[in-house]
Amino acid sequence: MQNENVKKRKILYILLALLAAVCLWIYADEFGNNGGHRNIEQTITDIPINYVGESKLADRGLMLLEEETTRTLDVTVTGGRRQVCHLDRGDIAIYVDLSGVEKAGTQQVSCTFDYDDDKFTSDMTRKPSSNQVTVNISELNRRNVEIRCELSGQVADGFSAGQLRLSQDTLEIRGQAEDIDPVSYAKVVLNIGEGAEETVSQELTFQYYDEADRLLDSKDIHPTVETVQATLPVFVTKELKLVVDFQESPGARRSNLNYEIRPGTVVVSGDAAALRDVETVTLGQLDLLDLLGKGTTSHTYPIIIPAGCQNLSGVTRATLEVGFKDMSEAEVTAQKFTYANLPSDKHVEILTQELTVQVFGTAEDLKSLSPEQVTVVADLTNYSAASGTYTVPATVEVSAGGGDIGVSGTYQVQVRIGEPNTPAPEDPAEDPETESVLPSEE
Repeated sequence: MQNENVKKRKILYILLALLAAVCLWIYADEFGNNGGHRNIEQTITDIPINYVGESKLADRGLMLLEEETTRTLDVTVTGGRRQVCHLDRGDIAIYVDLSGVEKAGTQQVSCTFDYDDDKFTSDMTRKPSSNQVTVNISELNRRNVEIRCELSGQVADGFSAGQLRLSQDTLEIRGQAEDIDPVSYAKVVLNIGEGAEETVSQELTFQYYDEADRLLDSKDIHPTVETVQATLPVFVTKELKLVVDFQESPGARRSNLNYEIRPGTVVVSGDAAALRDVETVTLGQLDLLDLLGKGTTSHTYPIIIPAGCQNLSGVTRATLEVGFKDMSEAEVTAQKFTYANLPSDKHVEILTQELTVQVFGTAEDLKSLSPEQVTVVADLTNYSAASGTYTVPATVEVSAGGGDIGVSGTYQVQVRIGEPNTPAPEDPAEDPETESVLPSEE
């Protein structure tokens, strides 16, 4: 038993010795003499260079060539082992701005370095292999080529496609002669999908082909625009019903009309999206009060189809024949009077006792109308500061139980306005029982 305990203690001592050795090694690796921090040096190689501003070059008729142009640089970093060992080329970005280059030829251009702040600290030194790079700038050759559009997909049944439109028919390309001379045309592909039911418009990028219709490598071909807009109109043919917007009033309802529109429909063709929810063409408005006392009348309207559509029927005007099925007029003597819009500090007395009112509606509604269902309302809106006797405008109201009755003509009544609780002075020249106010003519 004692031997076993001795063995266990020996194993424990060995493990402790190993741990101490590891700690001493780490300490020695991290720190130099006198407790100083120990640095190491590491070179990160083949960091790619990002060239920007090439569009400015193209605007000047220049381009960057691959040959003789520096593509990578190295950066040597000095710092603590644990920091430096974890660095790679993805932690450093190198940029070269070509927007200031104004001439062709091989030349030196300064570069900038962007270091990842999470990986680089202020006590780490960074030394690039160079702060400048060599760029080979060449003059661009130019030529115009035709743009062709290939269609794929199909329109839905009942729809038709119009003529394909491109925002431009030709494309200017730039590059070295050996790169752009083989280009015969630029092609884009417009995919309208399966069953297109509306106009399709897309921005499309280019592919380049030679005279044998072989696809060319576009890496060194520079177009003046990156995309072209292709639009394929999709049309639908629809038969639209011609309608009139009848303006109704009490006693004058659409349900009481006999009317016919000739022709009743028009056939149009147009953009499917524009006609998607269109089922009618409104010819115009007609106030049904204008039909009173006129019997059947005829009205002619121009047929104005939706914008951008084509009238396939060829008919440009429509005729409306319209009249009331059952329309009667009558007179009723109103004996109920009230007023509206009276100021709170005024007193009013309505002097008119009876008023003959012209009404209209179906024979059945007029037959059931009684004077008790008719009320004359004096409008005192413009008399808030007045006192004395006045003739004021009035409206006529028919109660709900009086049927669908309309009122024609304009009316006035006499009122006497005074201060509250103060009897208004009588005017001996006026006799309310003998004076009546008749409706004025329309």
